[in-house]
Amino acid sequence: MAADHQHLVEISLPSYSNSNMNNQVQITPEEHEVDYAKRGQWLRAALLGANDGLVSVASLMMGVGAVKRDGKVMLLTGFAGLFAGACSMAIGEFVSVYSQLDIEKAQMKRDQKTAIGVMDNGSEGDDKLPNPMQAALASALAFSIGAMVPLLAAAFITNHEVRLGVVIAAVSVALVVFGGVGAKLGNTPVVKSCARVLVGGLMAMGITYGLTKLISLNGLDEM
Repeated sequence: MAADHQHLVEISLPSYSNSNMNNQVQITPEEHEVDYAKRGQWLRAALLGANDGLVSVASLMMGVGAVKRDGKVMLLTGFAGLFAGACSMAIGEFVSVYSQLDIEKAQMKRDQKTAIGVMDNGSEGDDKLPNPMQAALASALAFSIGAMVPLLAAAFITNHEVRLGVVIAAVSVALVVFGGVGAKLGNTPVVKSCARVLVGGLMAMGITYGLTKLISLNGLDEM
């Protein structure tokens, strides 16, 4: 009997160890998924705001620079775009994320009526809900940071042609940096992300400059 009992103990020990190893393998990927989910809320708003501020203000300044050689006019236009864009981004982001929050809360209430044990995990679900105020502030701040790049690039240059060239160069570098940072934080291909952001920004500035120049040929800038 003693020999049989010792044999049973030896069989149970490996089974207990394998169970622990399986539990550890299951916990590890879940932690990584939570990290990326938390990043997504502020990353999307911040990068969207930075790119919009950079491209929109630079495009405004390039459009004005196509018909006006006065550097003060370009800077005033850029600052007006900064103020208007930051307010617009903050309000738009707040309304959008708040709508998303309402939808997710409504879905959670429906799930609580149909699922068993959902109330025990309710506090964990609240941590994953989007924050409208955080998204709005991040978007407005990022827009302002992006908009300052072309403004600083044009602020201390008096020659008109050089000013336009410096704005294009500074904005191009910033677009590559924003694309690279977004790719790293979002775990996406860096080269594709940088190329996509750069080409889009240059197209926006070029189209704005060209169309404004075309309109000025009809004498609208003299009205």
